[in-house]
Amino acid sequence: MRALHLICTALLGAAISTHAMAQSATANVSRAPGKVTATKTVDITADITAIDAATRGVTLKGPEGNTVELTAGPEVQNFDQLKVGDKVQMQYVEQLELELIKGGGRPVVRSEASGGARAAQGAAPAGMVAAQVTTIGDVIALDPATQTVTLKGPEQTVDLAVKDPEQFKLIAIGDQIQATLTAAVSIAASTPAAQ
Repeated sequence: MRALHLICTALLGAAISTHAMAQSATANVSRAPGKVTATKTVDITADITAIDAATRGVTLKGPEGNTVELTAGPEVQNFDQLKVGDKVQMQYVEQLELELIKGGGRPVVRSEASGGARAAQGAAPAGMVAAQVTTIGDVIALDPATQTVTLKGPEQTVDLAVKDPEQFKLIAIGDQIQATLTAAVSIAASTPAAQ
């Protein structure tokens, strides 16, 4: 599953970093007292223009004509079903949630979880991977002039700029902030219907 995650991450990274295939992106921020959640979704569709079965290489072409060449490792099931002309649809969702823990008291920790799924043998090629990292840090300093919160986490100390004055007023030294980052990638290939 880790290898599938690496492949999906590389695939998405190549597509987004080159802007070769990005079709749409949306972002949303929601706020409540002591809590902020930011979510970003990127949808990508590309056409398979070449396949090298010997190397498991796949060439994808985006809507603006840009191409990306990838290698599908052995963990990509149903590779033999891919055909030139198939569509590959990818979606990347990333969410960051910051939550204030008044009075603190929780252990200062960093935890990770991940999982995924892939199409059953013989089904259309598809897969999904997700990872979540949660970190709790202690509020050790506040700078009202710059609305900056200094957090001491399990591995480092960071300064966090709080751009909302009402949220900043809620935070006190000794409180904690829990940050949860969740990222998911789904990829599915489909054969266009005959015209």
